[in-house]
Amino acid sequence: MKNREIAEIFETIADLLEIKGETIYRVVAYRRAGEVLRSLGRDVNNVWEEGSLESIPGVGKAIAAKIDELLRTDHLEFYEKLTAEVPPGLADVLKVGGVGPKTAARFWRELGITAIDELEQAAKKGKLRQLSGIGERSEARILENIIALKRQHTGRVLLGEAWTTAQELLSRLREIEGVQRAEAAGSLRRMRETVGDLDLLVGAEDIPLVIQAFIAFPEVDRVLGQGGTKASVELIDGFRVQLWAHQPERFGSALQYATGSQGHNVRLREAAQKAGLSLSEHGYQDQEGGKIFCPDEEEVYTVLGLPWIPPTLREDRGEIKAAKEGELPQLVELEDLKGELHTHSVWSDGKSSIVEMAEAAIELGMEYLVISDHSRSLGIAGGLSIEDLRAQRAEIKRVQKKIGKNLTLIQGSEVEILANGELDYPDEILQELDIVIASLHTSLRQPREQVTERLLRSIKNPHVDIIAHLTGRLIGKRDPADLDIEAILRAAAKHDVVLEINSNPERLDLKDTHARQALESGCRLAINTDAHHPDHLAFRRFGVGTAQRAWAEAPSIVNTWPLERLQAWLKSRV
Repeated sequence: MKNREIAEIFETIADLLEIKGETIYRVVAYRRAGEVLRSLGRDVNNVWEEGSLESIPGVGKAIAAKIDELLRTDHLEFYEKLTAEVPPGLADVLKVGGVGPKTAARFWRELGITAIDELEQAAKKGKLRQLSGIGERSEARILENIIALKRQHTGRVLLGEAWTTAQELLSRLREIEGVQRAEAAGSLRRMRETVGDLDLLVGAEDIPLVIQAFIAFPEVDRVLGQGGTKASVELIDGFRVQLWAHQPERFGSALQYATGSQGHNVRLREAAQKAGLSLSEHGYQDQEGGKIFCPDEEEVYTVLGLPWIPPTLREDRGEIKAAKEGELPQLVELEDLKGELHTHSVWSDGKSSIVEMAEAAIELGMEYLVISDHSRSLGIAGGLSIEDLRAQRAEIKRVQKKIGKNLTLIQGSEVEILANGELDYPDEILQELDIVIASLHTSLRQPREQVTERLLRSIKNPHVDIIAHLTGRLIGKRDPADLDIEAILRAAAKHDVVLEINSNPERLDLKDTHARQALESGCRLAINTDAHHPDHLAFRRFGVGTAQRAWAEAPSIVNTWPLERLQAWLKSRV
């Protein structure tokens, strides 16, 4: 059995135990084991043969014994008994938005529903509303969520997951003897929000040596194809990777070709044809058959009289025309960010203390950090009461004294926009905060006019400085709210309210097209991580990638400003 197969079993066990109503600790233990196995990076069979299963984080004696049983027998008695009690198809039912463990259990016990298709048919026939507490609107919403779930099964993975895998593989590729360069290409290099197959490119003289070393990597589960300059494999976690290997003198043209997008490459080939050249992954060829090799990618563009076009712009959205006219944007870079405006601590649903978050920010060279825990109505996230908010301010002052001038701490709050459009704290409390971030977490399925009006009311509130993750989407899990984006952008520009690009790879909200539209409407943006742990501050790179895809320059991003300018702007809004 492979890592992903065992992970799927443990994840299903967690779901079924939750439906049964077992303690949350048992549920979390199995879910954590599934997550760890998916991201292990080693074949669990090798760890098992070494007798070191318990060295895997989150795997104790009980979980190790079950892994051992699966690898020895291809069966797990506990799992088989559990699926005899609770139909395994209910684990899929839990993936439908708005269906929690208790609701799934009711569907099963009272209506005999054990699979998504059965749930869909029951909703279409009006059977769900027969249950107490489920009305016509709830039934319609569940049906909408089933349709959305089916749309979301694209076989693509989140940018953050692809990034981590790519960095690990690239690090190992660069250690192979004779490898001069190794880079990611494709959707990942263009920082698209999801990635299909992962494309990696290597420049080396001994190409067969590189390909043989690559297919022998411990992460590789099976080889799907292999040729003279290319190998395609499937990793233990099911992710597919293509390696392209070229001689160093062809590396630049091959990298440009493999990066794409298809539309961008078509435009570039058209420009080459007008110059009497043909362009391929191997470089240029003139009409007499003469070849022009491009060891560096910049040369691919230089030959055509163009400046190098950053990968994040290569989506055939006018970038080649802008390059010809000398109008490419000076894109915001990770190094431009001077602070973070949206983080959480243990005061709400964060995993670390304020001092731990501050120390991580100092390590990254930030000038300022906003602690913005959730407001009181978001009980599931441990939202702060007014009393808690004031107590937290006192702690922030204590931490500020401890860290000195290395970092300026700012107290904010991620304030919930309630279903009726009001904010979760009264104005007199909002006025006490250094910065106010308003956001939607609930009632995202309200009609377009209603949910849009909630945001417009918040934007017009003079105490609101930032709107976080505007549409509320979770990529592949939850559809965005149905918003009148143009009306919101007009209001944000008019009231000088900042719109956040949330850098969490599960959100990336604003998405790139909305962020570009916001800039064209005169809005300011912020690139925030919404960090709930110090490690999450590294998500900034994905927010920067999204901002670059929106053609954003540093001056339009408020957290590229030095502290004095940020504070002056906040003061001017009071």
